[in-house]
Amino acid sequence: MTFFAKAHACGNDFLVVEGACNTALAVHLCNRHTSVGADGVEFLEWTDERSGRIRLANADGSIAEISGNGTRCVAAWMAHQIAQKGAPLASGATLEIDTDAGLRTCTLVKAEGHRYEFAAPMGVPQVAKRSVRLADGTSVEGVVVHTGNPHFVIFVEDENFTAYQRTWEELGREICFHADFPEQTNVEFVHILAPGHIAIRIFERGVGPTTSSGTGTCATASATIATRNGESTLRVVAPGGEQRIDWPSPDAEILLIGPAELICTGEAWRGEAW
Repeated sequence: MTFFAKAHACGNDFLVVEGACNTALAVHLCNRHTSVGADGVEFLEWTDERSGRIRLANADGSIAEISGNGTRCVAAWMAHQIAQKGAPLASGATLEIDTDAGLRTCTLVKAEGHRYEFAAPMGVPQVAKRSVRLADGTSVEGVVVHTGNPHFVIFVEDENFTAYQRTWEELGREICFHADFPEQTNVEFVHILAPGHIAIRIFERGVGPTTSSGTGTCATASATIATRNGESTLRVVAPGGEQRIDWPSPDAEILLIGPAELICTGEAWRGEAW
């Protein structure tokens, strides 16, 4: 049996399993028809009372360097576990979480029952304009962003997020698996609503279309600020909800502020293969 906690951040759902990373187990647990179901599994190994090391396995078994939303889900689980020991965290308390993209410090903004809000520096984004040529010769203009993991950001005028005579899901899949990205890439689509407000859609590497992404929020915000004169503080709205970004200068770390909610805990049967 495998004990798990399930949490989501703006609908982007993760399982938290304490122990070493097991990709075959992650594929099994993430199946939404025959198991618990999730976008990925965060494997957590505690390193101290308020710190831990995590590794993220996507639903397809691939390893992701980091997920901003997944990291917050782990932080929520850690905060819950600490509270269960009789020492609930106060606003301003920090949790240190080491990821494959480096250390992330999650600062508790507020907690209400099983709902939490955290702020976390997500590193210094690397932003560069780039075009990708599709199989039919179409040249897609976008912005490559690295936020600990790879992203390709496309700006659209259509509120339905269609671009280049394709739905965003179709175009996202084409670019995610494009030969220019041998390790695949996350793909985001941005519709600017106001200088401080954008709406996005996400095709996530290893998952597909998803309701939210923390690093995708950072990527779209930094691309908007760097190439479209967006405000340094941005509201970013995905289908699953809103997150906030603060990026005061190109050489500063980008700050991601958003929710995480614990859903349930449970035990899943493990077959011999896992």
